[in-house]
Amino acid sequence: MIINNIKERNRFLKFAIVGTIGAVIDFGIFNFLISFFGVSAVWSSVVSFSCAVISNFLWNRKWTYPDSRTKPVTRQLFQFCVISLVGLGIRTPLFAWLEKILTSISGRLLPRFALSPTFIGHNASLAVAIIVVLIWNFAANRYWTYNDVKT
Repeated sequence: MIINNIKERNRFLKFAIVGTIGAVIDFGIFNFLISFFGVSAVWSSVVSFSCAVISNFLWNRKWTYPDSRTKPVTRQLFQFCVISLVGLGIRTPLFAWLEKILTSISGRLLPRFALSPTFIGHNASLAVAIIVVLIWNFAANRYWTYNDVKT
């Protein structure tokens, strides 16, 4: 569907751009909580994810799917949050699993400059988890939250 339909490709690109904005929010809050407040990586990931979800919903409703207005905003927000919670359910164990592995690998393979193996492991794990959840979120939101938009 996306490959053959230019409108859907454009929606996916917009969704990815919105996701990039969300990722900046996600990474920023994640690192801020760890660095300045000493919050654990897993809990920082949950909080930063939640902030990114709010931003992503607002931008996707306004820009990616401006033609999706047959459903009330509260219903769409509920649907978007349910899908995001499933995404969080995918992301959190994936992050927790990858964090240990990638921190260990970065500690063994990378030279020690300004970035610690923990910092690299945390952020690399978060990046992988974000990409996996981006694919889930786009597909699920397209077919449930924004299913009132014609293809």
